Amino acid sequence: MDPTRYSMIAGAGVLVFLLATVLNDIILPPEKPALSRMLRVLGTSTMLSFGLGMLSGGMQHFADLPYRCAVLIPLGILLSFVAYFLKEDKTPWRRIFGLMGLAVLIVAALTFAGLRHVAPTMAEQPGGHSHGDVVTEKGSAEGHDGGHGSGTADPTSEPTAPTKDTQPSEEPGHEGGHHH
Repeated sequence: MDPTRYSMIAGAGVLVFLLATVLNDIILPPEKPALSRMLRVLGTSTMLSFGLGMLSGGMQHFADLPYRCAVLIPLGILLSFVAYFLKEDKTPWRRIFGLMGLAVLIVAALTFAGLRHVAPTMAEQPGGHSHGDVVTEKGSAEGHDGGHGSGTADPTSEPTAPTKDTQPSEEPGHEGGHHH
């Protein structure tokens, strides 16, 4: 995973989320909220954005990074829950530390336990949602036979591995999108 790339994606996601929050909660309402309410809304919206990003990114990349995502998904659930009630509820602590909070905590703990149980089997399987898979022009995934190939090279095919000076965004078969 490219930390710079995903940091830029996360930053763009937070920015879009905050712009929508400013428009929806600060600009459009007939009565403008107090400064303390504006700061609370912006802070909790940032928390909610990160929580939802952890949850959706963890689910999307679980096949690639199962152990990391087994932590991200339940933390995303908890962070999103807390941020939502801090933003929307007049008495958030009652909800967060009440029966509903306990239920969300149990769901997050069960999610963590279940994903940690499944993670070892995911780590052993090839494939997944990797952004670095090499795909040939014909769309076949050469080199994904798990080391069970014939051992002979096809003299008519050109190598698909990147050279030392190739940038990650210029890797063959990597157009910057998701391949499913």
